[in-house]
Amino acid sequence: MRLLHISDLHLGKRVNEYSMLEDQAHILEQILKIADQEQAQGVLIAGDVYDKPVPPAEAVRLLDYLLSSFADRKIPVFFISGNHDSRDRLSFGAELFKKSGVYMASEGFLEKVDREDEYGELSIWLMPFLKPAQVRSVYPEKDIQTYTDAVRAVLEEADLDPAKRNILVAHQFVAGAVQCESEEVSIGGLDQVDVSVFDGFEYVALGHLHRPQSVTRETVRYCGTPLKYSFSEVHDQKSVTIVELKEKGETAIKTVPLTPLRDMKELKGTYLQLTSRPFYETQERDSYFHITLTDEEDVMDAVGKLRMIYPNLMKLDYDNVRVRTQLQYEEMEAVEQKRPDEVVAEFYQVVNGRPLSDEQSKLVEEMMEEVWEEER
Repeated sequence: MRLLHISDLHLGKRVNEYSMLEDQAHILEQILKIADQEQAQGVLIAGDVYDKPVPPAEAVRLLDYLLSSFADRKIPVFFISGNHDSRDRLSFGAELFKKSGVYMASEGFLEKVDREDEYGELSIWLMPFLKPAQVRSVYPEKDIQTYTDAVRAVLEEADLDPAKRNILVAHQFVAGAVQCESEEVSIGGLDQVDVSVFDGFEYVALGHLHRPQSVTRETVRYCGTPLKYSFSEVHDQKSVTIVELKEKGETAIKTVPLTPLRDMKELKGTYLQLTSRPFYETQERDSYFHITLTDEEDVMDAVGKLRMIYPNLMKLDYDNVRVRTQLQYEEMEAVEQKRPDEVVAEFYQVVNGRPLSDEQSKLVEEMMEEVWEEER
């Protein structure tokens, strides 16, 4: 079975106050063409279909068009809600959609859809975004403290048939994956899920992180967003993932690149350099730009003037002696306002990726007291 894996459409999203709806409509058309070219036999959408729990009407119409287009092609769709979606709103009409081959995890934490191809039976498991508190309320007898505990508790109820090929569609942050600026970051990585909970699945179609990547093994994969949603993704190549499952244990994965209506680009230089005709005529000026000016003096109405050449200028900042000095001052000021033991604790966290233990914290306090005692 050949499956197309996408996620994190974030329909209705605005980036730096720019609506991305036109760009999203363009990229959805590409995805439909790829589904045709690759002869997809199913589509996995791993959450964050919308950018907000209450999406704008235009975003709802876009999703309706996408699902209807797949239904017209007789390509079944299997999708879940993410942390940005309202699960109740997204699952409206779920039973009716099934008649058109659109399957949504609408009730409970896990839903199974059985399929069959020339290699035998195949089960697709749909697991929407989970939080420990939600799962704890359903399984009070289980010790559920972390996100790993929550996902493990739910998957333990799956009763996987090891003779079948099992696919999971999920929307979680798997430990070891790489994040970027356009994602919601949990402090201290509290929302991380250990990859071992996915043992037993032939393929895990993940959503939540915006950069395409596999985690630990090739078949535990984030397909990434179809569009760039922050300038931290400037150098990323967006794509869709094609998964081909043959006999059990034989899974092939490839990516198909996507071309946006407008790319994201970064430019850096003086105002005169960036506004000179020989320079800007070499640029794709309809792109979304982050421009950094290196002039020592601020350019009056720089945004307005630059937008005459770069109409989709999203972000403007400066990199000069004044800005660097200000940044250094702010960093020093922030450190000076903290207690010495706080500075040590933060440094230890950065270097080691974990906080000080109670014993270590006590040792730091004792050392500080000794230093202060000597200075008195």
